[in-house]
Amino acid sequence: MRALLIVPVVVALLLGAAGQVLAAPAAEPVTSGVDAARVPEAARPYLDLVTELTSQGCPELPPAWVVAQVQAESGWDPELRTGTAAGLLQVSERTWVAAGGAPWPDAALTEPEGHLRVVVPWLCSTLRAAAGYLATTPKDVPVLDAMLVCHIAGCSRVTGSASGVPTGGEADCSQACASAIRRYLDAVHGFVADYSGTTAVDDRESSPPPPQKAAPAKAPAAKDAASAPAPAWTGGATGCHEPDPVRSGGCLTGATKHGLDAVRAVFGPTIETVGCWDEHLQNPRSDHPKGRACDVFTGQAGAFAKGADLDEGWAIARWLARNAAPLKVEYLIWQGRYWDPSVRADGSGWGRRYTGGGVYDTSDATGGHYDHVHISFAE
Repeated sequence: MRALLIVPVVVALLLGAAGQVLAAPAAEPVTSGVDAARVPEAARPYLDLVTELTSQGCPELPPAWVVAQVQAESGWDPELRTGTAAGLLQVSERTWVAAGGAPWPDAALTEPEGHLRVVVPWLCSTLRAAAGYLATTPKDVPVLDAMLVCHIAGCSRVTGSASGVPTGGEADCSQACASAIRRYLDAVHGFVADYSGTTAVDDRESSPPPPQKAAPAKAPAAKDAASAPAPAWTGGATGCHEPDPVRSGGCLTGATKHGLDAVRAVFGPTIETVGCWDEHLQNPRSDHPKGRACDVFTGQAGAFAKGADLDEGWAIARWLARNAAPLKVEYLIWQGRYWDPSVRADGSGWGRRYTGGGVYDTSDATGGHYDHVHISFAE
């Protein structure tokens, strides 16, 4: 068994970087892609749970990768604390709470099963955010490696470096920082190879590249519009007086109607459906019955966006974020992430985890906003 001597060094060098956690009990350790005889004894009771959580909620995250990441973080010691990080995946309190855990002290933090159930979905959210970013900003880094960099050093180290893995001096990362990140990636890759029963791990094979898609069928003018500044709304607050062009009897504010027209002008051919005004009886506080919100679907409602639909959703979300000021965008929700102009919790502009506000089931495709981009306007 490999000793995890890398952990104190990495955490000390990257103090304050994003962390995560993992583990959980199960029955027979028969898991997809993992040789149970090769993993540390402490991990074996939790292999089935790791497989359940990944296969049901995040099939693009290999179980062997999760097991390897826990080994590289804590050596499967749930009580490990290093600086401000704690638990199997050495998360900070801020990350733990953002992932859905309770403020510390929280018993689940050091209880393997509870820890896994909180953090595996967070890891998946980070992985999907990385895939969306790399689909629109290609870099020479596999998406799973980008997730690891986000986890150990913050996603700004992915977005701010040329390749997605910073070298010394890039993305506010010193040479010591860059070396620690590389050692961490190498350690995880080595453990994946060990636990999968392979002899070597190649960067390109261990992490599939971000999904590619054919260019959407947009007119040249629409492509130009996607890179040009959006037309600004200057009409001020109008109240819900504009007719909703989608739903008869509904109304929109002037800013909402203006923003919807702008989105359609740029992305119209790739938008599947749009919903704006709605009574929203399940959540009277919603912006929909105020005429200040629209939901933009690039694929089938109720289905987790994949492939071209996922890429286009990210393109729409990032375009809206870039044009938030002229379009009076108050906040966005997409792929289980919440963004507003003031949020930079992870240093990358991807926002923070969407909690559902106690109203919506965030594991559901629609409740977690995995099938549509929600746009709320400030006026």
